[in-house]
Amino acid sequence: MATALDLLRTVFGYNAFRGDQADIVEHLAQGGDALVLMPTGGGKSLCYQIPALLRAGTGIVVSPLIALMQDQVDALLQAGVRAAYLNSSLAGDAAADVERRLMRGELDLLYVAPERLLTDRFLGQLDRLDQQNRIALFAIDEAHCVSQWGHDFRPEYIQLSALHERYPAVPRIALTATADTATRDEIRVRLGLENARVFVASFDRPNIRYEVVDRDNPRRQLLTFLARHRGEAGIVYCLSRKKVEETADWLQAQGIAALPYHAGLDAELRRTHQQRFLRDEGLVMVATVAFGMGIDKPDVRFVAHLDLPKSLEAYYQETGRAGRDGEPAEAWMTYGLNDVVVHRGRIDESAAPETQKRIERQKLDAMLAYCEAARCRRAVLLDYFGETSAPCGNCDVCLNPPEVWDGTVAAQKALSAILRTGQRFGAGHLIDLLRGRATDKIRQFGHEALPTFGVGAELDDTGWRAVFRQLLAHTIIEADATRYGALILNPAARPVLKGERRLDFRRQRTPAGKAAARRGRLAGYGESSAHEELDIADQQVFERLRQWRQETARTQQVPAYVILHDRTLRELAQRRPAGQDALSEISGLGVAKIERYGEALLKVLAET
Repeated sequence: MATALDLLRTVFGYNAFRGDQADIVEHLAQGGDALVLMPTGGGKSLCYQIPALLRAGTGIVVSPLIALMQDQVDALLQAGVRAAYLNSSLAGDAAADVERRLMRGELDLLYVAPERLLTDRFLGQLDRLDQQNRIALFAIDEAHCVSQWGHDFRPEYIQLSALHERYPAVPRIALTATADTATRDEIRVRLGLENARVFVASFDRPNIRYEVVDRDNPRRQLLTFLARHRGEAGIVYCLSRKKVEETADWLQAQGIAALPYHAGLDAELRRTHQQRFLRDEGLVMVATVAFGMGIDKPDVRFVAHLDLPKSLEAYYQETGRAGRDGEPAEAWMTYGLNDVVVHRGRIDESAAPETQKRIERQKLDAMLAYCEAARCRRAVLLDYFGETSAPCGNCDVCLNPPEVWDGTVAAQKALSAILRTGQRFGAGHLIDLLRGRATDKIRQFGHEALPTFGVGAELDDTGWRAVFRQLLAHTIIEADATRYGALILNPAARPVLKGERRLDFRRQRTPAGKAAARRGRLAGYGESSAHEELDIADQQVFERLRQWRQETARTQQVPAYVILHDRTLRELAQRRPAGQDALSEISGLGVAKIERYGEALLKVLAET
């Protein structure tokens, strides 16, 4: 009988498990339940795919997204695994054929949408399989969809507790990349996994470089960033639908292949754009958070945020869509004071209970603190999720440490300006006051007569905006969304005004100071994800292999990465195996793929 390691090597083409994978596979294969929290790109799928192959019967995988199901099934079929899916995209005859194959025992893995699984018809089929001990396991992917407070909530997920009640002898595994402790507890309770073994992998993604820039000219800043990723796939997140469409149109006008995606677009257009992003190379998707969950495209080289995410959980999840293949990737964000006002307004105006609003405000505060941190981005991010980390050497703060200055006096001036103007004005008016600009609005309210008028000449507008942002990040002030973003004092302002608390601020850096942080690909990314840069000859071979892969994928009408990942192509270009036996030593080439593509790959290598 084949072992888990045998299957890993012969089916999937990998020589060793990573992290907790081996323990999870063994635990599930022996009939145990598990809750797995593992970062995007950490190899969650193997944790249930291999146990399903080891155990008798069919593994039933619950997945909320049609596109994700299709891609995973395509990848499994390429590896020689008998897999299929059932969802609303299938015509009646095709769905009936899948059901017949399931009942005949011809499937190793079946991916099912939650609403399909919960129908009386399908549960009746599962009952018959269970009576014959032919359900290998249940895998509940994207398990955070059970959280009623999450933006990915799916009502059907709560009903999945029926699996435990109806089939108590069948092992279950719930998987998510969402790290929030409250969500983790909610998953365990709602899915009846209180006694399940919990596996929590490191949430560190060492191949992702993090960078946050102060918003100045966001389109120019985005264009400068995208210049580092010409011809590469990536996602640009915006907060509003209007901004998505305007940004996509503008990028197209700049000669960049970009597509919009948001919930307001026609469903067929959304599907078309998503399929193009998954199957074409080098496309940029400009999207709201409606796009992304379950996107299994491994070669996304960057995620850019033009607006502040609402929480560090959302930021982690969204940036985690970059670099799933372990290759270098970048997470870039530009933000400003207005982001805080917009998010606070959404929280305050929502119909959520006050307790939930308080939690959402705390999450927003943590997001802002991350942006204004003067220490390693990765350390701040991992600290939030309860994981300690040394400075990473692979974020903008580590590569170009900001200067820290005593901002106590500046803070006192800013707080005094807020107080003396009745806590009724936003940052723009307060900066005019501090810098001594007698604008019409300043004169209208008689603020040129205030003691704080003109006391802040030592800082320019950019410097004062940074002061107000950092006061927000320290929760010394907050934005009152009910009064158009007026800045108001929190109790923490009192000791600062009285000189009882010192405040250290980050000094804003000029763009020229970031030269050392520019091209992430040329710097080391840590042992777990680093790769050797290809020389000119190897790069030519790599590009020829990519061309072959694209042509092969287009012929089969599947995404290119389903054929082979970039990492496999890079290793082929570097090692240039000369025979079938040598191909088996290349990571990502299992038996089925060698049988299917080995001859073609050797031909490409021989011709270059």
